[in-house]
Amino acid sequence: MPESTVKQDARAKLLDAALSVIRTKGYAATTVDELCKTAGVTKGAFFHHFKSKDELAVAAAEYWSQMTGALFAHAPYHGPADPLDRVLAYVAFRKELLRGELPDFTCLVGTMVQETYETAPAIRNACMRSITGHAATLEADIEAAMRARGMAPEWTAKSLALHTQAVIQGAFILAKATGGPGIAADSIDHLYRYIEMLFAASVPPQTT
Repeated sequence: MPESTVKQDARAKLLDAALSVIRTKGYAATTVDELCKTAGVTKGAFFHHFKSKDELAVAAAEYWSQMTGALFAHAPYHGPADPLDRVLAYVAFRKELLRGELPDFTCLVGTMVQETYETAPAIRNACMRSITGHAATLEADIEAAMRARGMAPEWTAKSLALHTQAVIQGAFILAKATGGPGIAADSIDHLYRYIEMLFAASVPPQTT
């Protein structure tokens, strides 16, 4: 195997290890030694690709965005013709992802930013780009739903898209606090109902 391929494999293994270990233990509790052990690479290989654990974290946030971006780009919630139905289907899809153990469905960047927002600006900014970048993928459907219903509210499609992420990230925190996905599922159900009511309130009553 060419040396360049071996090196690339080591980098990818370290990024995969970061996604697994950090979501399980948190960023502060994750060590370079543990990342190397999980990835099956040497410490020399780690420092060949990353100058520090923080640099790996920034790369892991970008890697997370790529991985999840591909998942959501091909998810079934894009199918409905009505843009509001697509937004609601997105929320329902997020609930469907609450499967397995906590590290299986919680968010890497949400986990990291809670620990590093003050102490590691580079990680904080990488996590912000990941979260806001994902939220931005909802804006077009929200705007289309607003136009279809003749809405001109004080809030914006961007603010609602970010609110969905605030609820979902908060739901992950509650899941961690309670040790299971039940309360997170309830929170996402409330988000679904909130969006339904938000748009229903803008529809004028039918006259006969």
